[in-house]
Amino acid sequence: MARPTPPPPPPTPPKDPGTRNAYLEALGGDATAFDRSLRPGSFPDFVGQRPVVENLLLAIRATKARGESLDHLLLSGLPGLGKTTLAHLVATELGVGMKETSAPAIQRAADLAGLLTNLEPGDVLFIDEVHRLPAAVEEYLYSAMERFVIDVMIDQGPGARSLRIDLPRFTLVGATTREGLLSAPFRSRFGLTERLEPYPAEDLAEVLRRSARVLEVALDDDAALYLAERSRGTPRVANRFLKRVRDLAQLTSGNRITCAVAAEGLRRLGVDERGLLRLDRMVLEVLVRAEGHPVGLKTVAAAVGEDERTIEDVYEPHLIRHGYLVRSPQGRRATARAYEAVGVVPPRPPAAPGLAFD
Repeated sequence: MARPTPPPPPPTPPKDPGTRNAYLEALGGDATAFDRSLRPGSFPDFVGQRPVVENLLLAIRATKARGESLDHLLLSGLPGLGKTTLAHLVATELGVGMKETSAPAIQRAADLAGLLTNLEPGDVLFIDEVHRLPAAVEEYLYSAMERFVIDVMIDQGPGARSLRIDLPRFTLVGATTREGLLSAPFRSRFGLTERLEPYPAEDLAEVLRRSARVLEVALDDDAALYLAERSRGTPRVANRFLKRVRDLAQLTSGNRITCAVAAEGLRRLGVDERGLLRLDRMVLEVLVRAEGHPVGLKTVAAAVGEDERTIEDVYEPHLIRHGYLVRSPQGRRATARAYEAVGVVPPRPPAAPGLAFD
């Protein structure tokens, strides 16, 4: 039987936004591929994280001038801050290929060996959530990062022997949301380490204005700032809000996002005036009901019906950063601002004991 002809690759996204409709038609009406262009394609288009970008550009330009491969790079920070985007930009700036995977997909040393032996000289290997690599795979990676060789075991038992395979010089780019879970030997093998911080509202507003131009929707400056201030310092959240508010603007305001349209769109998404999501408020309500007593993470997760890790990695950082809760070894406690957010009067602190006199 003849092998079926593979489908043609999708067309390249147009640079001219006026051809967007034709491009979507070529994709069969699926906007997913087009919306990937919301990611910046070069460092000048990348908004925010200036210290990180400047350090990376300096290292890349010096490396290219020496004709070497870039040192291994570790990018850490909260989800949605642009770690994957920066990895792609590093490969683009270096002018090399890039292989992309995630740590949960690499369960055996053989999986990693397959990736490494398919790399070309200078290529970038990007591993997302690198802290989730199994210990055996992580140790297998040490020789590849340091000496660019791997030892492959052949056969088993008394007849087992190892075969050393030379690798091309490559750059490992690891992304992690929990840098503390990386072992010290693994972390020390990264020559470059950069941490991404939450974005200020002004940078997020600029991200939204760029995305609005790509999506061909008018965005007022005050609406951009309104959305940015409620996007938790995260471009991924800001762009998600923009896409949903765009739907409302398309049907109600002639494809123009005003501040009123932005406020109504976020209200429909369950985002309040403080920028809190429905689950944020549920977490705070659990803590408020404890009346000042510490609440453990397992209790909070059971009460709101969400995974412990999701609460700890996604929701709590925002609540802590903005002063809604405090975290201690005993558990989580609500602050006075948390009581205000859920509309409950905070309890009075216990009165100081009086002084006794003879």
